[in-house]
Amino acid sequence: MSPRITERKPDWLRMPRQGGEAYNRMQRLLRTASLSTVCESANCPNRGECFASGTATFLLMGHTCTRHCTFCNIPGGRVTALDPDEPRRVADTVQHLGLEFAVVTSVTRDDLPDGGAAHIAAVIGEIRRLNPGCGVEVLIPDLRGEHRSLETVFEAAPDVLNHNLEIVPRLYPAMRPQASYDTSLQVLRRARRSGTMTVKTGIMVGVGERRDEVTRVMSDAVDHGVEVFTIGQYLQPSRAHHPVERYVEPAEFDELAALGRELGLIWVEAGPMVRSSYHARQQSEAVGRS
Repeated sequence: MSPRITERKPDWLRMPRQGGEAYNRMQRLLRTASLSTVCESANCPNRGECFASGTATFLLMGHTCTRHCTFCNIPGGRVTALDPDEPRRVADTVQHLGLEFAVVTSVTRDDLPDGGAAHIAAVIGEIRRLNPGCGVEVLIPDLRGEHRSLETVFEAAPDVLNHNLEIVPRLYPAMRPQASYDTSLQVLRRARRSGTMTVKTGIMVGVGERRDEVTRVMSDAVDHGVEVFTIGQYLQPSRAHHPVERYVEPAEFDELAALGRELGLIWVEAGPMVRSSYHARQQSEAVGRS
């Protein structure tokens, strides 16, 4: 039985202390290049580990989002024009870090005709131009399910196409009101049909879902071509965000990972501190396409 919510988090959710020379070097490099990371914007609990090891998930197209999901720490508000130099700066930073696998994501930009698809594709292309042989994972918004926008990203041929389902469908009205579970499933299906990309998705737990609903999401993911699936504990960014309903114990994450593999997923990354891009390179290598 998972513990009831109190002011004190269980020991398995204690965030490791951040800092050290490698961590500070990563922060300085990102500031110098005027780049954002979802690690910082979403207050990821793994950023200390990732920064210290020289990895980060680049956040494209600004600091604000046009949607208002109640679980997300990235603020909504007035968006800015796209920075045409951002693809070069991301690729330069990948080169400077000597990365062999780069992960990029973006805010949702419903204000743009293509949702920012051409910008995402440009980042993929620039990373490849400056870093031959570097693998690329992109975590994309739903791009409103627009076929042409999705094809623009698919044609850039990332090694991994990630689009998160985020939560079980029953909770969409409360937590993801401007999105559609069915639209997100179709994004994944189209990605699978588009070529040889590894297709990936993930959800958060601890927000009021039932076990049978998580099973359904994993089954739907398999049916729509997903190979890699991530499951992590939701942590409330602030009191204004959706509350945590329970802390899921590590043993239950192990059970969910085993269930996902039984359903046909090639790789299930499940654990209290797992986030969408955690161990992204290892996942890609396990599927065998990078």
